[in-house]
Amino acid sequence: MTPTTPGLHHVTAIAGDPRENADFYVGTLGLRFVKRTVNHDDPGTYHFYFGDREGTPGTNVTFFPWTDGGPRGRFGAGQTRDAAYLIPPDALDYWVDRLESAGVDVDRAERFGDPVLRFADPDGVGLELVASDAARESDATPWTDGPVPEERQLRGFHSVTLAVASFEPTASVLAAVLGYEFEAEADGRRRYRAAGGGPGSVVDLVETDADRGQTGVGTVHHVAFEASDVEEQERWREAFADRGLTVTGVVDRKYFRSIYSREPGGVLFEVATTGPGFAVDEDVENLGSRLTLPEWLEDDREGIEARLPEFEAPSVASRGE
Repeated sequence: MTPTTPGLHHVTAIAGDPRENADFYVGTLGLRFVKRTVNHDDPGTYHFYFGDREGTPGTNVTFFPWTDGGPRGRFGAGQTRDAAYLIPPDALDYWVDRLESAGVDVDRAERFGDPVLRFADPDGVGLELVASDAARESDATPWTDGPVPEERQLRGFHSVTLAVASFEPTASVLAAVLGYEFEAEADGRRRYRAAGGGPGSVVDLVETDADRGQTGVGTVHHVAFEASDVEEQERWREAFADRGLTVTGVVDRKYFRSIYSREPGGVLFEVATTGPGFAVDEDVENLGSRLTLPEWLEDDREGIEARLPEFEAPSVASRGE
């Protein structure tokens, strides 16, 4: 059985100061702080998740805040250049005003018929807001208590833009492994879309003359695609392997199960299951309110908490109508 072409599950990047990171994504972008945990592979580092009210797959941007003097990243080939969120078309002016009022430099453009706002977070991670009717199809759950009015809130991912040295190696994986279809090309950008379309179904490729990028603060670590369950995930794992790509075994991330493969253009791809979700260790009303640890790290909670920097969850700013 051929697995369903996956949409985006989450995007993970590397931040610097954890408080500045959380203040921006909650206070400015109006995402909910849905999970405060640690990097399972480096428990001395936080892992933050920001998304809709419930942390629905397809709405979450996540961060490893490197607070120990870790190096800044260097943008280049084999990296995600921008992560784009959907907004309703009538929310465009609201977001221009909100971002500029927060001191964020915003570039306005039009791409494949949709208005786009392009900007960066405090660490330099590239972000976009795409004003599209596709926002109305989103499964994102509004955050009633958030700083952004419900009708203006981000509606989950629209797309990611991957910068590569050459289109073809990455495009071949999108098409032959993940089942994405070429849709359009304009202004040096090639657009691929998951079969069936819908929110979070777009991957754009752009070519760059820059050398291979270097991971660090201000860069995206990986892009995750969605699998409905572990059986579908296993079919994706086989598809990567059949293409001759190195792919990991299944890794338990507590809130989902993951596999990883670096495509030939250099971008690290993850395929993550939709469940069990963030409510396995906190009820929905209290998501992000405490440090949660997977069972295999719980015995070292005292030591982990001692190594982590002090952090206070961001307060919710007042709404700007």
